[in-house]
Amino acid sequence: MTNILKAPFPWFGGKSRVAHIAWPRLGCDVYNYVEPFFGSGAVLLGRPGGPGSIETVNDLDGYVANFWRAIQSDPEQVAHYADWPVNENDLHARHVWLVDRKDSLQSELEGDMDYFDPKIAGLWVWGICSWISGGWCSGKGPWWPDDQGRLVKESGRGQGVKRTLPHLFRGKGVNRQLPHLGRGGQGVNRQRPHLGTSGIGVKRQRPDLGGGRGVRRQRPHLGDAGQGVNRKTIDTIHWFHDLSDRLRRVRVCSGDWSRVCGPSPTARLGVTAVFLDPPYADTAKRAPNLYAQDSLTVAHDVRKWAIENGDNPKMRIALCGYEGEHEMPDDWAKVAWKASGGYGAKAGINSAKERIWFSPHCLQVEDDTIGQLDLTS
Repeated sequence: MTNILKAPFPWFGGKSRVAHIAWPRLGCDVYNYVEPFFGSGAVLLGRPGGPGSIETVNDLDGYVANFWRAIQSDPEQVAHYADWPVNENDLHARHVWLVDRKDSLQSELEGDMDYFDPKIAGLWVWGICSWISGGWCSGKGPWWPDDQGRLVKESGRGQGVKRTLPHLFRGKGVNRQLPHLGRGGQGVNRQRPHLGTSGIGVKRQRPDLGGGRGVRRQRPHLGDAGQGVNRKTIDTIHWFHDLSDRLRRVRVCSGDWSRVCGPSPTARLGVTAVFLDPPYADTAKRAPNLYAQDSLTVAHDVRKWAIENGDNPKMRIALCGYEGEHEMPDDWAKVAWKASGGYGAKAGINSAKERIWFSPHCLQVEDDTIGQLDLTS
């Protein structure tokens, strides 16, 4: 049985529960696959049969794109920086350090398709696993270090005059809060998947990707005792190596969603599946500021693009949203499903409003009523 890989971090609105319903309609063997709002990558990672011929993913959040690029190329370094106990002071200090590098990271990612920073990737994934709710690394908050390195608040404490600190790192700040202290609050190690035959003590190597040229790379035998290395660290390294292997040929872009939805990355390459999972729109009545790069309006533009391209026989398009969020043509199939929950007071109510619309040229499926998913029209 093939193991399903999962991202090592939580993600609001992740679609791991619908990957098994999306792929039969998109086509498990579809030649070209594009995911413009990648996030935790649950749909691509849940692709039956493993990688396809061409796969392109994108995320506007530079921290997300950097994490996946770093996992591709240097999973052990990412694991090194991610392996750290939950600590409130470290959480705030690392948060400040990461946000201060936000702009430079984004420009490097957009300008160099091979750029990545494993330290930023490891600290970011450690932090998002320790953080409660949304807003991790958004740069929206009042706290920043002063000239002596002390974490201070931008405004005063009721003195009657607003006190503003100088040079607050281009106006970006962080919020302060307790880290995740529940049973799940164990950093990256809190949700290790079952690694099956790719786990500890199994000799693995990547396939020859260069016609016999290059170096054959394999993991060392680590045994079951884990002498000299923390066992959780070993598991994390294996997990990250598995993700690296899966993403070996995936093209990871960082920027606006539309950059990977033009003719060149899609229909000109052949039959293309596009999985669209934009941030829920203002019409969805969801909590704002859930993501570092959030928008209450981009979903409207995405819906427009989907409708305009839905009649193309080379395009198989899936659009995610809430019931009532999108008005789609009658020839689009609509699937209802229930999410496990999420952030915000309305999460429990909204979880039953989840929908996916499939364009007319998606494959026909005989039975859509699998698990918690129901075909509603």
